[in-house]
Amino acid sequence: MPFRFTGFADEAEKTLDGQIATLKECGWSAIELRLLGGKNVCDLTDDEWAATRDRLGAEGIQIVGFGGQIANWARPITSDFQKDLDELRRVAPRMREVGTRFLRIMSYPNDKEQPLSPADWKAEAVRRIKELATIAEGEGVILGHENCNGYGATPEGFLELVEAIDSPAFKLIFDTGNNSLHDNTCDSTWDYYQKCRAHLAHVHVKCAKPGPDGVTYVTCHVDEDPTQRRIFEDLVRTGYDGWLSIEPHIKAAIHAGQDVDDTGEARRVWVEYAGRLEKLIAGLSV
Repeated sequence: MPFRFTGFADEAEKTLDGQIATLKECGWSAIELRLLGGKNVCDLTDDEWAATRDRLGAEGIQIVGFGGQIANWARPITSDFQKDLDELRRVAPRMREVGTRFLRIMSYPNDKEQPLSPADWKAEAVRRIKELATIAEGEGVILGHENCNGYGATPEGFLELVEAIDSPAFKLIFDTGNNSLHDNTCDSTWDYYQKCRAHLAHVHVKCAKPGPDGVTYVTCHVDEDPTQRRIFEDLVRTGYDGWLSIEPHIKAAIHAGQDVDDTGEARRVWVEYAGRLEKLIAGLSV
């Protein structure tokens, strides 16, 4: 297979032990860390981090990325920037010690109550991310901007950020379903991908299709969204040989407060999602 597989296993199980068991059920040996027992990986104490690191190391599981909180949907452009600086300085040494490259960030949504002008929003987002990128460069980690929320939610906005920030530590984590879900059309995901492919460093897999009303898009499995095959085939043709990291959002959507329940259904869906992705990749025509 041209790609390696990983995922946000907190959408399958809440605990680290449960997440490890889920990966083993899939036959996978890599993880993207986000929530552990309801706590973001970037907020772990030193002792909690050491226990997590050692447990995954003992199980032979590689940590591919941290699902961080910097500049995300909960931290608008008017939020306290010191939180982001502290988070990066706290986690970068931890990432280095386990060889983790990707810290997922976004680019500061505008303030809903007191929005900045577009020019001021961009200027402040650039100022903040530029400072963060300078730190990341020194630490040897990549700030992976997800096409989700903030000034870079559109391809045009992201490309403006790339030009202004001008740092090898600022790259794109491309999510294959976010734009479809935001805009209720898979065309917008393909548009973002085409315009920003040159800056892509990592891929999150999320899929979308029209929901029961035929208009509003909902998450689905990879073989139910033809845009997925189109993107994966183009990734092969253009030389991407990195990770595909699943973030199904079918039974759990962390940002929306839709957490894993105790029925085991989230894990069953996660494992099925992983298997259907592997089958689709194995059948690519390139």
